[in-house]
Amino acid sequence: MANRVINKIRIALIQLAVTSNKDNNLKHAMSMISQAAMKSRADSADSITPLVVLPECFNSPYGTQYFSEYAEEIPGKTTQMLSQIAKEEKIYLIGGSIPEKREGKLYNTATVYNPQGEMLLKYSKCHLFDIDIPGKIRFQESEVLSPGNQLGMFEMSGGLKIGLGICYDIRFPELSLLLARKGCKLLVFPGAFNMTTGPAHWELLQRGRALDNQSYIAACSPARDTKATYTAWGHSSVRIICV
Repeated sequence: MANRVINKIRIALIQLAVTSNKDNNLKHAMSMISQAAMKSRADSADSITPLVVLPECFNSPYGTQYFSEYAEEIPGKTTQMLSQIAKEEKIYLIGGSIPEKREGKLYNTATVYNPQGEMLLKYSKCHLFDIDIPGKIRFQESEVLSPGNQLGMFEMSGGLKIGLGICYDIRFPELSLLLARKGCKLLVFPGAFNMTTGPAHWELLQRGRALDNQSYIAACSPARDTKATYTAWGHSSVRIICV
């Protein structure tokens, strides 16, 4: 891609363990965000404001049977806490995603905050995860969730543009291409790939989108819990540009 702009960025991916206790999930997330911000300040020899990323469905178990129970309106309790912690720690924050209630429908929605605690972006997952592999996994987000229909992108201080997708969005190259063509140099995907799709596609898709668009890719998963009804693959990572 011509005229590539190189910007410095300090990024933390929080591979959070998610339980069925929403309040505990939120307390744990706030604690880990503060730890990431503290470590960034301790390790940094410059004044770069860090970007902290939470995983998909960080306040709720990931499962169609849970989305209605855990869903909130935005703004709501979870997003107010995200705004407050971003302001307190003076960070940019991608709040993973949460189940959102909106006009009688449910969405899988991510929010983004600046160091003043202002919401820069609300993005709802466009490509809902529907899969049925006999003997392995069946999961149909579309039975419960509605898809978003807007691109997700925001700009950090210094002019760095960042594109946002959620989980299965990474599977569709056109979305990443559109974000890259609009100037995004880093694409971030909170995502909860599972023990079937994770080993096969998680790393491969990150490398593919980095190569397609000559962009950096950051993918943030929940921690693996083999006792959960849905087991995340984990392996959060950042992919450099492949040339």
